[in-house]
Amino acid sequence: MTATRNASTRWTGDLQEGNGVTSFLSSGLPDTPVTWAARTNNPEGKTSPEELIAAAHTSCFSMAFSAALAKAGHTAEEIVTEAAVTFKPGTGITDIALTVNAKIPGLDNDEFQKIAHGAKENCPVSQALKAVPISLEATLG
Repeated sequence: MTATRNASTRWTGDLQEGNGVTSFLSSGLPDTPVTWAARTNNPEGKTSPEELIAAAHTSCFSMAFSAALAKAGHTAEEIVTEAAVTFKPGTGITDIALTVNAKIPGLDNDEFQKIAHGAKENCPVSQALKAVPISLEATLG
């Protein structure tokens, strides 16, 4: 079964002073303002492509990690994933740093690390972002 999700952004003005609104067409989540200033300076309540990528990556990784844990016979009590997507004007997205903290009963750290790194490599968003270095710091709590 395939799924297609849709979003749109309506932009007005030039890059520096203009602004946009990103709409989440598939889910109906609230429209979110986006500006160049939010991308390169203080967000001030607005989002950026990098924040949207970070959100996509954390949710995808968490799902992939949960599935890999289940395949290995484990169920997490909790998985908390963060992503830091770094953007350098004139260069682009330079790296993504994933951090995961998880509580998983009965799992030793060696197996935890193996499963977490496998999930990082195999999650569909990681696959889509292969052009960018992706690191993972995984902590078993």
